[in-house]
Amino acid sequence: MAKLSVQAAVEELQGFISQHREAREVRKALALKLVYQNYGYVEIGKILEVSIGSISGWKQAYELDGLEGLQLQHRGRISYLSAQQREEVLSWLQSQDCWEIGELEYHLADDYDVVYESKQSYYDLFEAAGMSWKKTTQLNPKADPQAVAVKKTKLPGCWQATAGKSRGAN
Repeated sequence: MAKLSVQAAVEELQGFISQHREAREVRKALALKLVYQNYGYVEIGKILEVSIGSISGWKQAYELDGLEGLQLQHRGRISYLSAQQREEVLSWLQSQDCWEIGELEYHLADDYDVVYESKQSYYDLFEAAGMSWKKTTQLNPKADPQAVAVKKTKLPGCWQATAGKSRGAN
């Protein structure tokens, strides 16, 4: 790309911002527009919630490839697991007696070198395996077996007393 004047770069970036709908591309262009308007990288990073390294990389890409350097190279993410690996993971999940999200995370990282950024990806695997990720342990970690035993002995009396009151209220 031929080096543009600062004013020409600002105008070109403003045109890009006005015409594009992809928020990530617009954020890159806005960051660079602010750079060319003499805002500091730290200030831009705080305003747009991006790292200084990202801004620097975007500037290099813009200076090398022009506006094409700001455009996303892909549209969406390819799954980290192949179809076969996904089936293996689902089979592994279904073979477990008790499962936790931490175990799934460890299994994927250790066996497949896959680490998802979002917990939702792990929840999706539990759902695909026909499991609820909302209840992933066999026992309540706060359960007190002695208190449960005492409560069980008191319950029959409570039910009888409650049943008598409800019949008399009719």
